[in-house]
Amino acid sequence: MTLKIKALLVHLFTATGAVFAMLAMLAAVNEEWDLMFLWLLVALIVDGIDGPLARRFDVKTNWPTYDGELLDLIIDYLTYVFIPAFALFSSGLLPGWTGWLAIIVITFGSVIYFVDTRMKTKDYSFAGFPACWNMFVLVMFALSPGHWTILFFVAALTVAMFTNLKFIHPTRTARWYPVNLAMAFAWTFFAGWAAWVDFHPESWAHWGLVVTSLYLTFAGIAQQIIPERR
Repeated sequence: MTLKIKALLVHLFTATGAVFAMLAMLAAVNEEWDLMFLWLLVALIVDGIDGPLARRFDVKTNWPTYDGELLDLIIDYLTYVFIPAFALFSSGLLPGWTGWLAIIVITFGSVIYFVDTRMKTKDYSFAGFPACWNMFVLVMFALSPGHWTILFFVAALTVAMFTNLKFIHPTRTARWYPVNLAMAFAWTFFAGWAAWVDFHPESWAHWGLVVTSLYLTFAGIAQQIIPERR
């Protein structure tokens, strides 16, 4: 198989995320939240795999006809932002005006963030919260805190998108890479288990979600504070 064909297959693999987004949306419309999050997790796994494959087979050179970065951003907006925001609104976790405020803030703020050319740092981390609302909303479904708590975090994370706070990229940030990747795998496992048991309030997976979410949220900020050893 030639490099060109391999590069094309990587693009097509990335594009499957659009199908998983549609399946997640259909589940969300039917209020099958556990199924929705399982499809979103499949899309998240695709998103975690396609980047390394794209770099390995140099898709920009071997199949430049398709813009892989644009394709990735379109699917990411659907799966990271649009569908999770819909779920947060329709599930009743944010009643009344709080739900309206959240979906407006999340969708508007995130689309502005996605087009910001400064969103990546020199070490391929993210400058500002990378609009991973799929992960945030899943944790909110699992923990079911009060609506004021959810609204506070929505506001805080939206503001964080437009700061210089660093957030790690689990597969690209070199510093603490083994731990970063292990935590990302662990988060995916706990998230999948929590969704599989339909977010049962006594599920042990919730504790794992809390620990791994805290790490993924604050590891980059910790790297900004702790000097790197030379």
